[in-house]
Amino acid sequence: MLSPVNRVIVMEMEEYLKVSEFIDWQHPKIMECAKQIASGHETPTAIAKACFEWVRDEIRHSYDYQMSPVTCRASDVLQHKTGYCYAKSHLLAALLRANDIPAGLCYQRLSIDDRGAPYCLHGFNAIHLPEVGWYRVDARGNKEGVNAQFTPPQEQLAFKIQFP
Repeated sequence: MLSPVNRVIVMEMEEYLKVSEFIDWQHPKIMECAKQIASGHETPTAIAKACFEWVRDEIRHSYDYQMSPVTCRASDVLQHKTGYCYAKSHLLAALLRANDIPAGLCYQRLSIDDRGAPYCLHGFNAIHLPEVGWYRVDARGNKEGVNAQFTPPQEQLAFKIQFP
C-alpha cells in the first residue's frame, strides 16, 4: 500500500501520462512507433533518449524545410513527418507517454533577432527520468547554431537563455 505522500506523487505523475487532443498517444500509429523506438532499450532513460533523438532527427522542422501542412496533433506530426517546435514536442510527449514515461510541455520566450523584442514562443519538453527527476529536452531539430542533445543531468537545449 502506498503512503499518503507516495499516493499524491503517483496521482500528480498521472497528469503527465494522460491522453489529450494534441498528445494522442493511444493512436495506433503512435503506439506502434513508440514500441519500435523502444525496442532493444531497457531503461526509461535509454527509451527517452531514443525517442528524443528519433523526433529530433526524423521529424523535419516545418520552417527549416519549408514543409506543409502545419501540424499540431502528435499523430498528424507522425503521419506527415513535419512540425514546428510545439508540434514536435507534442509527438515526443506522445511517444514517451506511450512508453509509460511521464512527459510535459515547456515554453521559452525567444527574441526574434536576439536583441530583445519582438519575441516568439518556442515549445519543448520536460521528461521525468527516475535517476534525475524532471529533465528538459528540445527535439526541435539541429542545424547550424542549434545543437540540442540528451545528456542528463546536463541540459543542452536548442536555444540559450539570453534575457530574463
